[in-house]
Amino acid sequence: MESIQGKHFSVTDPQGVNTVIYRVNKTAKEFLNEYPKFTVERLVSAEELKGNLKKKTFFIDEPNYEEQLIILSFAGDKVVVNMGILEDNKVRISKKPVPVKFDTLYSEKEEVYKEFKYTPNLQRPISIIDPETAEEIKPVVYLDKNTNELKGKCKLKPYKSYFAFEIRERKEDV
Repeated sequence: MESIQGKHFSVTDPQGVNTVIYRVNKTAKEFLNEYPKFTVERLVSAEELKGNLKKKTFFIDEPNYEEQLIILSFAGDKVVVNMGILEDNKVRISKKPVPVKFDTLYSEKEEVYKEFKYTPNLQRPISIIDPETAEEIKPVVYLDKNTNELKGKCKLKPYKSYFAFEIRERKEDV
């Protein structure tokens, strides 16, 4: 039986809220010329109902000493974005949600969202989430015969909004 070698922590969601957490991965220096500086990886979780509350335990396999986390809490048509750090055995979450600049993905026809390249560890730079279910839209992965690169594209349903995010450095930090 396969098991996770790492750490875990829990959050409690009130009724109508669905929290998902992503680990921020930094791309190795030797790949920075071809791939984005950051990718994200959704954490595996287990749920337990306690009355009107939902306790979610998140797992990080093989954590570094300090892990940066993106915490997304979906509630109806709103998304609250927080930053967190898993350091040793403690999770520190920002006291105020981070202001986020974003665009809504919406179309009145069935559409394939932009193509994106995968990094050598099969991580991708962008995640698209259905805010009603908090589930990721899984991309169709294919080998681009012209460039010989592993790429993906997501198919979006018409008349529906999606939440998409990508981790980047601010211009003044570069």
